[in-house]
Amino acid sequence: MKRLIVTAALLLVPAPLMAQAPAPVSAAKSAFEADRADILAMAGNYKVRFDMQESTPWRAGYTPIATKVSGGHEVVRVIGDTGRKIMLQHLLVVDMGEGKKMVIKHWRQDWEYEPERVLTYADRDTWTWTRLSPAERKGTWSQTVYQVDDSPRYGGWGKWSDVGGLRRWESNQSWRPLARRDAIRGPDYDRYLGVNRHQSSPAGWIHWQDNIKIGPAEDAAAGGKLEPIVSEYVLNSYTRFDGFDVKFADDYWAATKGYWAAIREEWARIGDAKNGIRITEEADHGTVISGRVLEIADEVQSGKTSEGDAIRKAKALMDQATRAAGG
Repeated sequence: MKRLIVTAALLLVPAPLMAQAPAPVSAAKSAFEADRADILAMAGNYKVRFDMQESTPWRAGYTPIATKVSGGHEVVRVIGDTGRKIMLQHLLVVDMGEGKKMVIKHWRQDWEYEPERVLTYADRDTWTWTRLSPAERKGTWSQTVYQVDDSPRYGGWGKWSDVGGLRRWESNQSWRPLARRDAIRGPDYDRYLGVNRHQSSPAGWIHWQDNIKIGPAEDAAAGGKLEPIVSEYVLNSYTRFDGFDVKFADDYWAATKGYWAAIREEWARIGDAKNGIRITEEADHGTVISGRVLEIADEVQSGKTSEGDAIRKAKALMDQATRAAGG
């Protein structure tokens, strides 16, 4: 009888749970996290080198300009990360001599996973929305690059992939307006068609481009048809380096980040309300309001203008200077 009672008691005891193997991580999720890690790894403090070289001329009689190499010190900060969208702000720290430093708010790059649309350069002074198909979106990251006043410069999309054991992101062929280095010379070309690549390196990361510089055909009978003028290769190298006054950049951003957040929101509002962005650009400064928008930020940092007043002034400038992208 006792044996029956013990047996019955054992039957009432829950059986021990079998060890559960961890749920497998899907290949898509693993790739997504690897992509994010590569993008976020671009943040940091760097010594930068910009190497630009015109190579093959495609127009008879055109002589490529001399290679241009420049550089400096740049801080890259993550200013937004929602998981599927990452925003990286670049800030140049310039040594003016005699202990004086100047911070230049440089370009911004926004990365978005599987975006429905991308703001792309369409023609002179004009950016419009390009919608991606479901097939184009799958596993894709867009990169939209913004100018010093947070107005758009160019946008493209592509995937991170393994090439020869190296991970890199490569864009589609994307249109871009002339960079200042070219615009101030009044060249034969007036836009670029290029492929944009980003890739981690042991020392930091690189940003390299393969551009075709394009302009109106020489033959007036062509009726404004565009033709290639010359190819250009650009290699921007970011080498990790803390031996400069990083604090100047961080102090600037701490004082002005609220102002710049409002500027970004206003550009986004304009882009939606006007079906894109159309604004006149100048060779020296970028957009016609760029210089003033940056000056207002300096006034916020110095305490000359309150953040609220600064935002109101800048928004008024932006609304007045922009037009509907189709108008």
